[in-house]
Amino acid sequence: MTNPKQAAANSRQLPTGWPVGSFNTYAEAQTAVDNLSDREFPVEKLTIVGVDLMQVENITGRLTWGRVLGGGALSGAWMGLFIGLIFALFAMPGTGWAVFFWSLLIGALFGVVFAAIAYGFSGGKRDFASATTIVAGRYDVLCEPELAPQARDMIAGGRVNEQTQSPQ
Repeated sequence: MTNPKQAAANSRQLPTGWPVGSFNTYAEAQTAVDNLSDREFPVEKLTIVGVDLMQVENITGRLTWGRVLGGGALSGAWMGLFIGLIFALFAMPGTGWAVFFWSLLIGALFGVVFAAIAYGFSGGKRDFASATTIVAGRYDVLCEPELAPQARDMIAGGRVNEQTQSPQ
């Protein structure tokens, strides 16, 4: 088993090996590696590599002052809830609910203020909300050279078997 520092150092290097399979989705590449594992292939010799990476930003809606302030209030209220629960645990008997309520209220107020400041400074240059993901055009399975022909043949054999089997 590798230690975390070594794993982190290895993750920053370009992947090496021979391509033994290319797939349209990560799930297909993962299934191929899983099939090799089921057939006792040394999968630690494999790497799944996303190729032709793209950043995709899906627009989720328009930002308005109401939406910004509402989101800020909710975000601040969550922080206030957390802090209020901690303070309420150590409050004098009978005052726990008051401490909890005021922490929640003050958290929501601070959330509104900070959200308004941040949105105000944007100057209307980004009046939309979005979610960003990274996707790959394809996923290649690479293998260390000494086992690549075997892995390639096993993956190809698995694809033929999957296509010729009929559902029962």
